[in-house]
Amino acid sequence: MRLWLRELVLQALRNARGICGSHGQPPPLPVPQKIVATWEAISLGRQPVPEYFNFAHDVLDVWSQLEKAGHRPPIPAFWWVDGTGAEVKWSFEELGEQSRKAANVLEGACGLQPGDRMMLVLPRLPEWWLVSVACMRTGAVMIPGISQLTEKDLKFRLQASRAKAIITSDSLAPRVDAISADCPSLQTKLLVSDSYRPGWMNFRELLWEASTEHNCARTRSQDPVAIYFTSGTTGTPKMVEHTQASYGLGFVASGRRWVALTKSDIFWNTTDTGWVKAAWTLFSAWPNGSCIFVHELPRVDAKFILNTLSRFPITTLCCVPTIFRLLVQEDLTRYQFQSLRHCVTGGEALTPDVREKWKSQTGLELHEGYGQSETVLICANPKGMKIKSGSMGKASPPYDVQVVDEEGNILPPGEEGNVAIRVRPTRPFCFFTCYLDNPEKTAASEQGDFYITGDRAHMDKDGYFWFMGRNDDVINSSSYRIGPVEVESALAEHPAVLESAVVSSPDPIRGEVVKAFIVLSPAYSSHDPEKLTQELQEHVKRVTAPYKYPRKMAFVSELPKTVSGKIQRSKLRRQEWENEKQPQKGPISH
Repeated sequence: MRLWLRELVLQALRNARGICGSHGQPPPLPVPQKIVATWEAISLGRQPVPEYFNFAHDVLDVWSQLEKAGHRPPIPAFWWVDGTGAEVKWSFEELGEQSRKAANVLEGACGLQPGDRMMLVLPRLPEWWLVSVACMRTGAVMIPGISQLTEKDLKFRLQASRAKAIITSDSLAPRVDAISADCPSLQTKLLVSDSYRPGWMNFRELLWEASTEHNCARTRSQDPVAIYFTSGTTGTPKMVEHTQASYGLGFVASGRRWVALTKSDIFWNTTDTGWVKAAWTLFSAWPNGSCIFVHELPRVDAKFILNTLSRFPITTLCCVPTIFRLLVQEDLTRYQFQSLRHCVTGGEALTPDVREKWKSQTGLELHEGYGQSETVLICANPKGMKIKSGSMGKASPPYDVQVVDEEGNILPPGEEGNVAIRVRPTRPFCFFTCYLDNPEKTAASEQGDFYITGDRAHMDKDGYFWFMGRNDDVINSSSYRIGPVEVESALAEHPAVLESAVVSSPDPIRGEVVKAFIVLSPAYSSHDPEKLTQELQEHVKRVTAPYKYPRKMAFVSELPKTVSGKIQRSKLRRQEWENEKQPQKGPISH
């Protein structure tokens, strides 16, 4: 154990042993708070980042010791249910044991070494959390992905990342097999299943046979821990790299302050495992000793979520605003949330009406937060701070967040500009390393002393940030970030499409959806618009991830372009949002 934690843990264990012989004297104050306070101080930038850090060893194994010493309530560290009666509950000790077994599988059967990369493409199954921790124990780098990835998506990600292994479920294995021959770096395929498939190793069988003894890799704080692919306006998705410390220690403070987590809390985040918010939950809940609650949730259903909140002792809930929009359409007075005490949201803008409806029917506030794949929490409305409806809240330490102009100069309160984070003279430790293999993109993300988020806002005189829109053309639908080029490229493969432009369009449930403006090739100009719309939508679903398909389409004679011939998506997007209350042109599909 690292020297900076050893004394605190030993003190906790000494205190625990002393309680038995205290002869009626009040027990000494438990010290988990002191340990968490140390992590929080690092998270806030008030203490230096240690040279060596490993989340599994220095956080999870520490909580395992504290748990055995009686410094934690008798609740699980991990609690998974599937809706049909099956459930998995692990204490920190059991999580440690199972993740050490998983680490032995990665090192033994898979031959992974520190720095090797592994794709994790699993639905909400316990194995996702086990393998994530196992990657940390071995020093391997996890690359999460959503289960909707197509063969094309998988091929690009495996080739770009040079991942040596992938773990997935039955539904995705055939897609991996279809492209694995084109991915020379891929050496091992692990299947989470109760059945067998040629060319794959069965993870559950290997886990059952693996030893519980494992020596954790001695990783430095700046060693990579995770890579996320994030969509942009041009080209293919970029690889965002985070370190053991940027994620492992970067969420401790926001977990305590924004999510308001303690060792008695049971935290449910409904997000998909492929999105960064799944990692945000892992790295904010477990340092604070909280339980992560997971529902397999095969589909998003408002009544299903509300019944789960009523049935289980969930104290803390996180959903994207889209889901809260669905929940407030139900009669919430029919449900009893006996344990729920704190709710947070993020991933897209929260509209004031959703916040007010939720609060009026449940008595609970919605605390909005804002961040990116490249960062930890940037702005938030932490518990105890006055909330200004419609605001993203204030800057979240240790970030110095400002609104700047195109040259990186700080703008005065009230003026709209780019949301930016100061990275010079000192770059925050809880920040992405770079866009891997893309120094041009990395350099372009900075202006002067600041990292430019690509979002626009203004800050009021009290330091509250007010989101205005995106600087780029990325579409944020139900918290899914969708790059227009990905959709336009998919459309271009259909013979009916001469050219297209994809933008966001307002939607009362999803906030915004994908809309495609399409110039048809002459051979298709007389086709039935409704049938052609359906055909193109199904085509996009086949070519790329289904969530990216355009829910709205308009067939036009030409697209707005610059003198140089570049399509002006900004004009189309502005037209969509300015005409929000007017009927859409062309066929619309929901």
